[in-house]
Amino acid sequence: MPDTTEQPGPQEPSLDEQIAAYQREFRDLDPQVEQVVSALGRLNRRMNVAYGRQVAALGISNAEWEVLKTLVLAGSPYRLGPGELAKRLGLTPAAMTHRIDRMAGEGLVTRDRDENNRVRVIVELTDEGRTKWLEAMRMATDFEEDLLQDLTGDERGVLGDMLIRLLRRVEHAQPDAGGRLTDLD
Repeated sequence: MPDTTEQPGPQEPSLDEQIAAYQREFRDLDPQVEQVVSALGRLNRRMNVAYGRQVAALGISNAEWEVLKTLVLAGSPYRLGPGELAKRLGLTPAAMTHRIDRMAGEGLVTRDRDENNRVRVIVELTDEGRTKWLEAMRMATDFEEDLLQDLTGDERGVLGDMLIRLLRRVEHAQPDAGGRLTDLD
């Protein structure tokens, strides 16, 4: 009987190998800059995979997690209109409606008419949705503490400050890049 276990794909080159290949093809490359941005990119990808696995273990998707997080960030009573949710998440209204439909069916949110304006719809976090959000946060906190365990408190502070400076530079240069970009969908 043939072995049907999935074999891993080709291994990603090390950062050193990647930078060497880039320098071979593009001589103007600053290897220090490339090391920083490539490491950040790889770290981001791997963290997203880890977070995705965590929320999947809770029976929710990354997309659903983003809605739960946005409602929590709105503050108690954890309510927003679908249009505001779509805007904050960088989604089209149609995509947001589909996501809300699915989440309401799963008991993570409710969707009701606004008592003060019957035309307006309000999406609200349910107790089940808040429980899933809290559990995801517990899992993420454990993962993040483990990720940073080799850094001292001072090093964490310095790293955080440096990353915020980089983030501000990107936000200044690309102010419209906070949500999903249509050319990348």
